[in-house]
Amino acid sequence: MLARLTPEQIVMFNVGLDEFSEPEDAADGVGPRFNFVSCSGCHAQPAVGGTSPAQNPLLGVPDLGFKNNVMPSFITANGPIREARFQFNADGSRDGGVHALFVISGHPLAVQAGCNIKQEDFETQVRNRNIIFRIPSPVFGAGLIESITDSAILANLSSNSFTKSSFGISGRPNRNGNDGRIARFGWKAQNPSLLVFSAEAYNVEMGITNEGFPIERDETPNCQLAKVPNDVTPSVGQISAIENFANFQRFLAAPIPASSFTGASSFSINRGRQQFTNLGCALCHTPSLQTNPKASVDALAGKTAALFSDLALHQMGPGLADDILQGGARGDEFRTAPLWGLGKRIFFLHDGRTDDLDTAIKAHRSDGNSKFGPSEANRVIDNYNRLSESDQQDLLNFLRSL
Repeated sequence: MLARLTPEQIVMFNVGLDEFSEPEDAADGVGPRFNFVSCSGCHAQPAVGGTSPAQNPLLGVPDLGFKNNVMPSFITANGPIREARFQFNADGSRDGGVHALFVISGHPLAVQAGCNIKQEDFETQVRNRNIIFRIPSPVFGAGLIESITDSAILANLSSNSFTKSSFGISGRPNRNGNDGRIARFGWKAQNPSLLVFSAEAYNVEMGITNEGFPIERDETPNCQLAKVPNDVTPSVGQISAIENFANFQRFLAAPIPASSFTGASSFSINRGRQQFTNLGCALCHTPSLQTNPKASVDALAGKTAALFSDLALHQMGPGLADDILQGGARGDEFRTAPLWGLGKRIFFLHDGRTDDLDTAIKAHRSDGNSKFGPSEANRVIDNYNRLSESDQQDLLNFLRSL
């Protein structure tokens, strides 16, 4: 947890951690369609709040009683946890939404209720190349990110404008369509707050409706095994699960960098830090931003968030484009992923396509085509490719120290 939390906030953190870690069941409202049964199952590496672990827990879903499920080909024992989205509907109109991997039919409670819905036809979508993937994003230090003001984000975006322009780097915020605030959570910065982020994930990933998202995504009558919304504020003296999830993430500390580690000296890490700046990486992966000095939580107020992100959208070219629109984000735009904690991650990029950091870096380079323009990172990656092998290793060591 963050340092200097009040006794009450420590209780809120621990209750939130318990709720974040608790597995749900069909009787709790999981489904009718879902991706997994707990937050911590997917946010597990290197600890609760992280990202995909080395061994994929989704393979265990049939063993939890959800028998009518065939594991999709893109979910493998040692591969990343993946959320699936379809880019287009059968009539050619845009889709873009999450298509849950599993169904509750086959669970004893669902059989008793007469629920017989079927899984999506994922393999046809794979063959048609109409499917993209997202892996869980870590939530360490999320409260610090939530506490960065819009004005701080905009001021950082406008800084070093000449240098950014010479590199072909621009970037822009993804603004919430309701109040105009800068959204900042999710791979495309589509969610404005941890409460919205939590409520959406509870519904979309676990199939549990709540006060933020109260309507079932699949309203097949025989598959409603719990009252809707499934999770609500139980009494004036208690709060709901989504509030507990948000509190856990809000009070969760940021990763602590390593000064050195096996195979990398502090000298190499420091050289890599300089390469990070010299190459232009820091023009998007801003080393730190300041939180609001007037934040209502003292432990979050006026702090330096060493997140290595500008929290803005950047055009990444056809190589990384997923052709999914979210909020104001276009199909080739992604939020600059925060790099703190990178050294403990196993899978990289939004879809977990690689576990090799050098490959992930080089994937940022992509020339334009008829649909998408070139990546804003092209010149930076050209600089990286021109480095000697030892200089590249210093940069990798620095990134692994974060």
